[in-house]
Amino acid sequence: MSGTGQPGLEVATLGGGCFWCLDAVYRDLRGVAKVESGYAGGHVPNPSYEAVCGKQTGHAEVVQVTFDPREVSYADLLRVFFTIHDPTTRNRQGNDIGPQYRSVILYHSPEQQAVAEAVMAEVTAAQLWPAPLVTELVPLDRFWPGEAEHQDYFARTPWSGYCQVVIAPKVAKFRKAHADRLKRPAA
Repeated sequence: MSGTGQPGLEVATLGGGCFWCLDAVYRDLRGVAKVESGYAGGHVPNPSYEAVCGKQTGHAEVVQVTFDPREVSYADLLRVFFTIHDPTTRNRQGNDIGPQYRSVILYHSPEQQAVAEAVMAEVTAAQLWPAPLVTELVPLDRFWPGEAEHQDYFARTPWSGYCQVVIAPKVAKFRKAHADRLKRPAA
């Protein structure tokens, strides 16, 4: 399950709305070595942000999370995933609407697929959400890194309206719910 080129590390690829939101949360999670925003699940090679937002490439905005499974399990990454976005709304997160904002887990191996199925069943059984999950579970075909301006967006542009209104509340909710899993104490 590695695929990172770094011994002992693994990779998860997740989409749950705007990649800026997931990027900001996963960078705070203990055991995460790297987060990269990008695109996956589409049919156009090397898509641009504009093309993905144009809804013609089939890609979702995703993050690729490189993590140390000795510090955080793939299952726990997914448990966080299901608390930081609404996995019951198809092609939508709040005011972000379109297939690029779909809830999707792109697994890298049969083991990741099995863990994702188990966590999805766990989330459903716990009735964490008032509606059924619409999260897609599909094999990763190819990850395309996003443009430089989309990497670590929240930390670089905290004054932007989107960061203040959308990302900051998600990060605050995550930090409160998962304080014991943070790399550093929450501010």
